[in-house]
Amino acid sequence: MCLAIPAKVISVEGSVALVTIEDVEYKASLLLLDDVKPGDYVMLHAGFAIEKVDQEEAAETLRLLNEVADNSHQ
Repeated sequence: MCLAIPAKVISVEGSVALVTIEDVEYKASLLLLDDVKPGDYVMLHAGFAIEKVDQEEAAETLRLLNEVADNSHQ
């Protein structure tokens, strides 16, 4: 099973983006996507941005992931 997590792009330098997931910053490879710019949202898997998504989809996905995590601790 693969899991991708939505991340907001903070900056882009060549084929690497600085992204944030709930206020934690990561570096992500952009080798699989074209035309990614600061402010975009991407799905991040194993350090690679694999798909661009809109802000609403990113927020809903994070909400669902947090809900699953919260329920697994009960």
